[in-house]
Amino acid sequence: MIPLLRFVFLFACFLLTTLVKAAIFTAPDSTRSHDKIIAGIFANDATFRTDYYFTQGLGLNLVHPGFAKSPVNKILLRQAGAMRYHGLQIRFDTFTPLKILDPNIRYGDRPYAGYIYANQYLISNNPIKKQRLTAGLQIGLLGPAAGAKQLQTKAHELLDSPKPLGWDNQLQNDLILGYEATLEKQLLGIGRVLELMGNAGASVGTLYTGAAGGLLMRAGKMNPYFQNLGITSRENRQGLQKFQFYAKGGVTGKLVGYNATLQGGLLNQHNPYTMSANLISRALLQKTAGLVGAYGGISFESSVVWLSPEFKDARKHQWMHFELRIVL
Repeated sequence: MIPLLRFVFLFACFLLTTLVKAAIFTAPDSTRSHDKIIAGIFANDATFRTDYYFTQGLGLNLVHPGFAKSPVNKILLRQAGAMRYHGLQIRFDTFTPLKILDPNIRYGDRPYAGYIYANQYLISNNPIKKQRLTAGLQIGLLGPAAGAKQLQTKAHELLDSPKPLGWDNQLQNDLILGYEATLEKQLLGIGRVLELMGNAGASVGTLYTGAAGGLLMRAGKMNPYFQNLGITSRENRQGLQKFQFYAKGGVTGKLVGYNATLQGGLLNQHNPYTMSANLISRALLQKTAGLVGAYGGISFESSVVWLSPEFKDARKHQWMHFELRIVL
């Protein structure tokens, strides 16, 4: 795994250098997209008959030109000469230790944690240069206020599954405030049947701080990756394939500086239990494989995500990710 991580991060350094050169705070020659897209995200590990670590995620994503009026855009990186997509994402994730029927603190295991945050983002997409820059600002809450205990307990009740017993030991309320940026660049393209992209990014904040870099490959019947955000409004579909069906696979190397779901928030130190910094895995490998189908203004993705152990003596983990996108 180490040689692959070394390659990924050397490549990430190259792309991050390109990001610094390409990204500026003002871009008067950019064009704002009028696409309106809504997406729902659901992730869960139940398919693999597990119920631990990252166990469930929910997301709602809205791309809308109205978000261009937000003052947050003044601090979001962008590219000159690119099509700008403004959006807002709501994200809710749940984490538990290996054994949820144990009411006691499981020292050396993952703490119970849940968070919810809003992410306002700006995507600068350049079809000519075949590159995309995404920057976002997150604000939200980690801890009981996020409602992870209530949601998981109710879900288990409805599914007649065992009740999780350790949520009273979860990480306590804390502020989520963060900034992230990611650059994607095409490395290889063969018509509309095969594409290879590289990506690199970094995040700084009270939830996650770290860097990542990786590769994404798509193969099948599809429109160019950098033509739009996968689907577009009817007036912008001229010359594009109405039906798309393709496979995608990716590998990402991650460097972990801080992970509040393991170590607790930065402001509130009164947690029942947090994991010591020396137990955290500082280098992670994540792999993704999935299928995407789209017709006109609707697309659906189903994929599997694998993640290497996040801390000492942890297990590798995997879960399913589903996403439905619709043009409004």
